[in-house]
Amino acid sequence: MSNQAYEALNALGDPTRRRIVEVLRDGPRAVGALAEALPVGRPAVSKHLKVLEGAGLVEHRSVGTRNLYALAPDGLDVVQRWLVAQWDVALGAFAEHVERNRR
Repeated sequence: MSNQAYEALNALGDPTRRRIVEVLRDGPRAVGALAEALPVGRPAVSKHLKVLEGAGLVEHRSVGTRNLYALAPDGLDVVQRWLVAQWDVALGAFAEHVERNRR
């Protein structure tokens, strides 16, 4: 597994961070708006965002005094590629099993 895939999957291992990703699907949000949608306060949301940003899953931009966070356009690509590779291996093993038992 690539380091980037490992970091992304590790970041998504936390339920609060997964929820942040889900909320950001609807568009960019400020930290305060994210905190309103979650059962944790702003400081905790900021820490989770830092982890997600470090994993390449979210990005932020400053607008005046606010920091808006959004999903990184290609952030989940590495996770998708890893999942596809795992699925391909599983399907290949299943196809071999079916072929062996057909004879």
